[in-house]
Amino acid sequence: MQQHWLGTVVPKRHAKRAVTRNLVKRQFHHQFSALCSKLPAGLWVLRLKAPFGRDLFPSARSETLAAEVRTELGALLQRAAQPRPAAHGR
Repeated sequence: MQQHWLGTVVPKRHAKRAVTRNLVKRQFHHQFSALCSKLPAGLWVLRLKAPFGRDLFPSARSETLAAEVRTELGALLQRAAQPRPAAHGR
């Protein structure tokens, strides 16, 4: 049985409002649970590395922001799920 653990980090400097941080974390958990069967078992940590601009997403809880998070995270997890070529050791 494969087991997956997920940790999330959403720094305050990238998402000032708690409602935005919670939205991002919910999207992390939702996308991860949808794709975890395609990912290797283990501990996964997702960290928001750059802010979503307040000028593009003025509402702390907008459907546009949620869709953007879903799109970016879905692409990232799809890339992580791709089989890796075997490394050649020397």
